[in-house]
Amino acid sequence: MDLLEETATVTIRSAPWPLLARLPALLTEALGNPAAFRDLLRQAHDDLQARFLAEEPVEALVHARAALIDTVLREVWRTQLGTDAASWALVAVGGYGRAELHPCSDIDLLMLVPAPVDAAGRARVDKLIAFLWDIGLEVGHSVRTIEECTRESRADVGVMTTLLEARLIAGDLQLLESMRTALAPERIWPVREFFEAKLREQTERHLKANDTAYNLEPNVKTGPGGLRDIQTIAWVAKRHFGANTLDELATQRFLSPAELRRLKQAQAFLWKVRFGLHVLTGRREDRLLFDHQIKLAGTFGYEDASYTLAVEQFMQRYYRTVMDVSLLNELLLQLFREAILTENEPPLPLNARFQVRSGSLETTSEEVFVRTPSALLELFAILQQNPQIKGVRASTMRGVARNLWLIDEEFRQNPRHHRLFLDMLRASVGVTHELRRMNTMAS
Repeated sequence: MDLLEETATVTIRSAPWPLLARLPALLTEALGNPAAFRDLLRQAHDDLQARFLAEEPVEALVHARAALIDTVLREVWRTQLGTDAASWALVAVGGYGRAELHPCSDIDLLMLVPAPVDAAGRARVDKLIAFLWDIGLEVGHSVRTIEECTRESRADVGVMTTLLEARLIAGDLQLLESMRTALAPERIWPVREFFEAKLREQTERHLKANDTAYNLEPNVKTGPGGLRDIQTIAWVAKRHFGANTLDELATQRFLSPAELRRLKQAQAFLWKVRFGLHVLTGRREDRLLFDHQIKLAGTFGYEDASYTLAVEQFMQRYYRTVMDVSLLNELLLQLFREAILTENEPPLPLNARFQVRSGSLETTSEEVFVRTPSALLELFAILQQNPQIKGVRASTMRGVARNLWLIDEEFRQNPRHHRLFLDMLRASVGVTHELRRMNTMAS
């Protein structure tokens, strides 16, 4: 893969944009004139905002903004760094490495160098960063050798995750490839350890949000069911089998086409909300505060109806979306657990309908719910009574979703089901947790 092949993927996924096509020539004309650079960036920002308000698909816009910043950085790298431009590598990392940039998203950069930089090299870096700030690009940057990247990644899974998404913008592609080799799973952070670390991160993040997607002023990025939960799936998939897109989850048979479609639709809606927050506030704002909810509902075309306000309709859509993400996140992480941990313990029977395999609950056969519909409720009672069970096997989650149609009026009026549900409500522990799990799996 050469430099053009590495960087072309951003432009290919972006909608046609006349300004982007003319930008290299315009930037060449603006050399040495930070004000001209600023004007071009402001014009591009206004164009993207207008396209967003005109309801252009947000997927095109986040990739278009990444392509815009790529083009600017490539020109600045070539003209400001001097003799080191060809032998160093300018690398996008984090969300920018995924070629996903919202209007005020962080622009995180790694300057990968073949050897520790001397005083002259540091001066050139300072000059380049100062120019970027002068033209209005507030970038986060680090300057590291491959050895330093390896050492930092080994010590911190967060650094490892950031570099996992590294993408070349300009400079020496072979230097980046050497870093990727040094950070491969067979060298540091094997897949199993990486998976367990990301799972711990997600659990801690959810606890900070009270472990519920129903916060009244949710964080669209880091809250339960938010964009970070989708990214966690993508990170594990990339570490496990080198996947670069969500589509490869279906190719690898981790998701059905229908599940993949739901996941991508959820991501697009959450991207739209986040893009709208940045446009509305003019800053990197990821919290759906009450005032923002009302304004975004109007921006997105919701109108007050007889019984529901526009903002209520918008937030209902938001909560349905994050519940969908939560379910798919749990399903996929369970599938990864089964594939990565490869624990082949014999199942431990609980009764005729359920057993525990490798710490997770599963049905004894695919026909359990059809033969015994009450098992759809019994599943949650068993989880409540056995807190040592880690979760539900992916096949059983899909079995629940496949058989929700069995919950009809006859099911709801069944006295046994009343007793089961009331017993769960009367339990001394686990009531809230299981009701939330029930809500997620039935969404």
